Formats: sequence, C-alpha cells, structure tokens
Amino acid sequence: MKNLLNRYRLDRLSPDLFLAGLSGLLLAAAFPPSGQGWLGFVALIPLLISAERRPFACGFTCGLCFFAPLLYWLNIVMTSYGGLAPFFSVAAWLLLCVYLALFFGAALWLTFSLKQQLHILPLLSLPFIWVAFEYLRGTLLTGFPWGLLGYAAVDMPQLRQAADLFGVYGLSWLFVLCNSALALVFQKRLSRTAVLGLASSLLLLSAAYLYGQLALQQAGDELPRLSVGLVQGNIEQHQKWDRNYRQQTLDRYRRLSLTAAAEGAELLIWPEAATPFYIQDDSIDSRQVLQIPRETGRALLLGGPSYQANADQDFSYHNSAFLLGADGRSLGRSDKIHLVPFGEYVPLGKLLFFVNKLVSGVGDFSPGTVNPLAMNGHDLGVLICYEAIFPDIARDYVNNGSDLLVNLTNDAWFGRSSAPRQLLDMTRMRAIENRIWIARVANTGISALIAPDGQAFRETALFEEAAVVGSVELGSRGSLYRRVGDILPAVCLLLSGAGILLLCYFRRRNS
Repeated sequence: MKNLLNRYRLDRLSPDLFLAGLSGLLLAAAFPPSGQGWLGFVALIPLLISAERRPFACGFTCGLCFFAPLLYWLNIVMTSYGGLAPFFSVAAWLLLCVYLALFFGAALWLTFSLKQQLHILPLLSLPFIWVAFEYLRGTLLTGFPWGLLGYAAVDMPQLRQAADLFGVYGLSWLFVLCNSALALVFQKRLSRTAVLGLASSLLLLSAAYLYGQLALQQAGDELPRLSVGLVQGNIEQHQKWDRNYRQQTLDRYRRLSLTAAAEGAELLIWPEAATPFYIQDDSIDSRQVLQIPRETGRALLLGGPSYQANADQDFSYHNSAFLLGADGRSLGRSDKIHLVPFGEYVPLGKLLFFVNKLVSGVGDFSPGTVNPLAMNGHDLGVLICYEAIFPDIARDYVNNGSDLLVNLTNDAWFGRSSAPRQLLDMTRMRAIENRIWIARVANTGISALIAPDGQAFRETALFEEAAVVGSVELGSRGSLYRRVGDILPAVCLLLSGAGILLLCYFRRRNS
C-alpha cells in the first residue's frame, strides 16, 4: 500500500505537468508586459510533446500557468478599488484562472482522444479544436476572450494583416498549426509526416506574411479626414465619484479641451465616465459641460452615466456616450452593450442579492444596442471600455455604417500594470479586422490613434494628463472578416462537435 501511494505521488508530480506549466509560462511571456510575440510560435511545444498520457491534466496546468500571470492585475482591481481583502481577492483571481484553464484542458483532452481512438494527429485536429474552445471561452457566461493566442501577432506588422480575413481567431489557428508541426518534428524527427506537416505550416505562414506585405503596400482610395482631440484627464479613481473633486475635474477637462481645439481638433473626445453625473439633468455641472462645445466651436463626445424612464414608471441606467454638437445640443447617445459582470451589474441579481458590485456609481446598468452616432454626414461607433475585446461588437458597428470607431475607457482600475497595454493591443486588432481607424481615449492612458493596419500613433503615457490631436480617415476599406464574421470559429465548433460524436460512436461500438 505504501509503495502504491508513493507511485501515485510521483505520478502526480511527473515531468509532463512541469512541461505543460512551462508552456503556460512561455505563452504568457508572448503578451505584455514581456510582449515576446514570437513565443506564440513555439510556446505550446513542451505541452504537445508531453500531454498524450494525461491530456486534460496537462492542458489544465498549461492554462493555469498562462492565465495566472496574464491576469495578475485583477488583484489590483479587486483590492485597491473593489475593497476586497487580499485573501478573497486571490481566491477570486484563482477561481477565474481555474475556470479559464478548463478550456485548455478540454481542448487537449479532445485532441489526444481523437489521436488515441481515431489516429487523427494533433497537427490536423488541434488548430480547429483550439479555436473552437477559444471561441467558447469568449461566449459562454457572457464571455471573456482575453489573451487569445492570435494577439501574439499584434506587433508583427505583416502577419497581423491576416486578421482582416478570419479575425484574430485565424491568427490563433495559424499559431497552433505551427506549434503542432514543430512538436511533430521533435517527436518524429524527419519522418515523412513531420516533414509534410512542417512544410505545410511554413507554406501557410509564408502566404500570410506575403498577404500582409501586399496589404501594407496597398494604398486604396482617398477617404475624407477628421482631426480629433483625445482628452486624457488622468482623474484618480478615488476622486472620480467624489463630489468634492468635481469642479477640479471639470476645470481640467475644459483646459485640456481648449488646448486640443487650439491645435485644430474638430472633434473633442473625453473618456468613459468623464462626467460622473447625469448630463441629462439641468444642473450647474451639466451646464458647464454643455458650454465647452460652444466655447470651442467643436463637437464633443464624452462618457457618462445616463438613465431612461420606462413604461412601468421605473428607470433603467446605462453606461453611455453622449455626442454634443458645436452648439452644445445633444446629437445622440450610445449605450454600452456588453456589461462587465460584478462590475456594472450583478448576474442573477435576485439570487445573488447579497453580492455588491466592485465599482462605484449608480445601480445596476442595463445593456444597450448598436447605435452609431451621426455627425456631419458620418457615423461614429462607440466601444465603451472592454467592449473592444469582443470582435463581433466592433464588426456590428462598422456593418451598421460607422465611419470611425471610438473606444472610450477608464483604465485607472488597472493601476500601473500591463492590463492597459493588453487592452490597447486587443483594440488594435479590431482596427485591422474592419480596416477602420479607431480613436482610443482612456482616463489615465493609454490613449492612442489606431490605423487600419493596426499601427498605434500618438500614444500617451500612463497616469499623465494629455491633449493629443491627430488626423483619422472616415470610412472602412472593407475586409473579408467584415463580410463573413466569425465563420472560422463556427466551422471549428462544428468539426469539434463532430469529433466528440465520433468518439462517442466508436466507444459505444467497442464497448
């Protein structure tokens, strides 16, 4: 009995799990703060050469070692701004990492089950299965598509252009294919299968790079331009909702707006929740805001809470963006569509009535709908906060006529962590997928102008006030992704589902 127990413990601490953990750490290093995107091509090799004996455990270990360092900043959000004790913050962070790691575990289990039962090599199955589970992770339980493997290409100018074909998921597919081919070479040496797999992956990778090079050289038709002013107020999070600091906040935004207008900005943009009060109300504060467009002679797009009376004499609240004309009159309002669970609303609120939200502000927010804001014959599509990590929302705005995407966000929650950079990188991918300019304005940074090729211009520093003026094009140049959307992950889901059905059929037949 003692010998059996010792063998069990040694089995649990087998080198397989260490190699899987190494893959997770290498994968995390492909993202900020390290930002070594090239690791996306090789990070999964230790996992793939060690996972066959215990695929789910290895996949889960890899996922845990990936998400834990990638999302370390959640502890800053929950302790510094959410008021949670460190113990509960770490517990919540680990629970989320465990949940996300399950997708890695399931993907590896299905991949190696297909290999063992149906002799389908991971080279042929894993790219599809990986993308299928990435898509599920971004969809189930409101979705959390943070850290998709395809984002490792964001600083590779040629390769990232392929995102306008099948989105970030297409790049994930290509990264996993390369990892699978290299792992097969390690295992099979120069066998015929390994050579064919490596040659095929190199051919597809070369084709993607060539496509990217041609896309960068393509000029396209001349589009009208607009000069925008990004107003980064740098308001400390603990001051934002404190009425004692309200006048100081408004004075700062007015001063920075005047600076941007003097430098030629035609549209002034303030970040998410720049006005921590209802601009709809006739108050001293709202009148000061309405005066700024009149004083500058410029349109103003800003973020703030809003409310709407319902038929049952109740009110719904929204995290909104308001567009004001140069005369101070409202040109429209766009409400945030994808809300942050436990941040802007409590899921299953009637059952979890004892759970408080992490953020300060009014009661539970309600989701809005796609509603581009019209200005001088052009439409603005507004992505509020982390809506920019959801490819379908940006695509819906562009397909509904938006000529410019604007990302209003408040990244003060993240402190001086790598999260603002991670969020900016994901926003850059939305510009490529839709071949459209994005103006990103963050309360404490990073604000930037993002070109349709994913290049970020005029980036601001973290926790500094700034007024950045730059020129953007109005209009989208079109892309395959805009037309077909997430067809690749849909196909991957169908193929993965078919793989599960085949496994069930063969297991029943052999039982």
